[in-house]
Amino acid sequence: MTVRVLLADDDALLRAGVAVVLATADGIEVVGEAADGLRAVALCRSLAPDVVVMDVRMPGLDGIEATRRIVAAGLPARVLVLTTFQYDEYVWGALRAGASGFLLKRASPERLIDAVRTLAAGDALLDPAVTRDLIGRFVAISPDAPAAPAPHWSRLAQLTERERQVLRLIAEGYSNEEIADLLAIAESTAKTHVKRILAKIGARDRAQAVVIAYQSGHMGEGRS
Repeated sequence: MTVRVLLADDDALLRAGVAVVLATADGIEVVGEAADGLRAVALCRSLAPDVVVMDVRMPGLDGIEATRRIVAAGLPARVLVLTTFQYDEYVWGALRAGASGFLLKRASPERLIDAVRTLAAGDALLDPAVTRDLIGRFVAISPDAPAAPAPHWSRLAQLTERERQVLRLIAEGYSNEEIADLLAIAESTAKTHVKRILAKIGARDRAQAVVIAYQSGHMGEGRS
């Protein structure tokens, strides 16, 4: 099936570049473009894209609020946030709003195409360069960040010690393959751990698991 993509960015040149990149990929079609968040939400309703490639800094309604509205409306589109800077608190806001992935704008065309396909398949994509540097830094300097809802706190207690290790690695941006290498387990075993973690803590995908892990203080426990 063709992956339908909506581009949302106030930079027309960047939108054109991303559109050209995605046009080179089999099975991906750009179905619409928006220069602001309000238009992006409207097009999500009318065009029903599978993935929205979203900038966070746009005039009027920014990408964070647009993402929040898309998720709150129960629209099927999954949001991939593109950011220029690793240290960008807007990305954390978008992640908390329900974005399923984020990627640096300087990522290679192949990486962008892979990210779109990953989100369309129902998984999340967290750029390690952003995850490890940005989120840890932002949470450390944001003591007023809302705590995770009570149900998530109780669900975290259900995790085994191995699942806690895997959750910490997910929150640091590691892929299933990298987790398997670090823990000396099979990749299939790592995938199983991830699925069980998501089910136990009630997370939609890896991106939401990252939010829960950081907001619950789980990342402060160390890796061992």
